[in-house]
Amino acid sequence: MRKIVLASNNEKKVKELKNMLNEHNFEICSLKDENIDIDVVEDGSTFEENALKKASEIYKYLLTNNKGDALVLADDSGLEIDYLNGEPGIYSARYSGEHGNDYANNIKLLDRMKSAKGEERRGRFVCALALIGNDTNEVIRGAVEGYIKEELMDGDFFGYDPLFFYPGFNKTFAEASSEEKNSVSHRGNALKELKKILIQL
Repeated sequence: MRKIVLASNNEKKVKELKNMLNEHNFEICSLKDENIDIDVVEDGSTFEENALKKASEIYKYLLTNNKGDALVLADDSGLEIDYLNGEPGIYSARYSGEHGNDYANNIKLLDRMKSAKGEERRGRFVCALALIGNDTNEVIRGAVEGYIKEELMDGDFFGYDPLFFYPGFNKTFAEASSEEKNSVSHRGNALKELKKILIQL
């Protein structure tokens, strides 16, 4: 069985990707599973550049350790708000200044948007996936449109899900089931395209 190494240390993201790829005939592993301790600097100017850099660096590591038969899948994703000229964008995970502090990121976003009303609160989640192997080099983009709520719901949720209201469900991504969210999400839309590639490998 061919292996796909997920180039991420974000446990919530790894869990989500594993769930969405579990029907394919691949062994899905995280960096932790593979004992890879590499923290790639995300200094690209787009989601695509960051995803490609992460996948490339991890694949180079696998090659130097004679594991080049594996595939590497990297994800860079975030939230874009037109009212904020595309913020938080590629800085979504560290918007508040502290990487991975979802609560602080959400609070900062609410503060930056406190004067926005109606359509001004429209935004989108964007996901770029990069898949690299000895026989493939692909970058795929997925997106989903929604609105930013004016108040943060209680609970421990992933990213900006508690603020992202999806009209098709009439609820936030945090309130949606995993199956609902994955069927329409930015990552789900990108993975639908990725699966067309995986079938051929």
